[in-house]
Amino acid sequence: TGGHTTEILRLLSCLSESYSPRHYVFADSDKMSEAKIRSFEQKRSETFSNSQFTLDRIPRSREVRQSWTSSMVTTLYSILYSLPLTYKLKPDLVLCNGPGTCVPVCVSALLLGLLGIKRAIIVYVESICRVETLSLSGKILYYFSDYFIVQWPDLKEKYPKSVYLGRIV
Repeated sequence: TGGHTTEILRLLSCLSESYSPRHYVFADSDKMSEAKIRSFEQKRSETFSNSQFTLDRIPRSREVRQSWTSSMVTTLYSILYSLPLTYKLKPDLVLCNGPGTCVPVCVSALLLGLLGIKRAIIVYVESICRVETLSLSGKILYYFSDYFIVQWPDLKEKYPKSVYLGRIV
């Protein structure tokens, strides 16, 4: 909530208008992201007149300090909730940066590809605050993403599949 949204919006500000429509997915308990996204898209529409986006909420897969056992149940519920949304959107690209909400969306996109419905490229950008270790989302999506981007050279050394681009947010 908040920090991840700010980082992803910084990334999106560098993308051309060909990345449209954009579909934002965030946790139903997230009270800050919708306003930040709407403000970003309002500013973007001043540059790109045909800017299109949607906002979708899904159940949060894991709360801070939630037990691992109950996290498995809530994450499964979030994946089941994400499947119809991902099927409806059929994204070409899933760009995410670390909140737990991205795991169910990426798993859903991966399932669509495995079922032969639609293959999406999954790009995971680890948060800039992750200097020495990966986030839990990063530890999971390291194995499933097509591109795994880190912003610190120490992480590139520890995770050879990753791509180090320097600080990009």
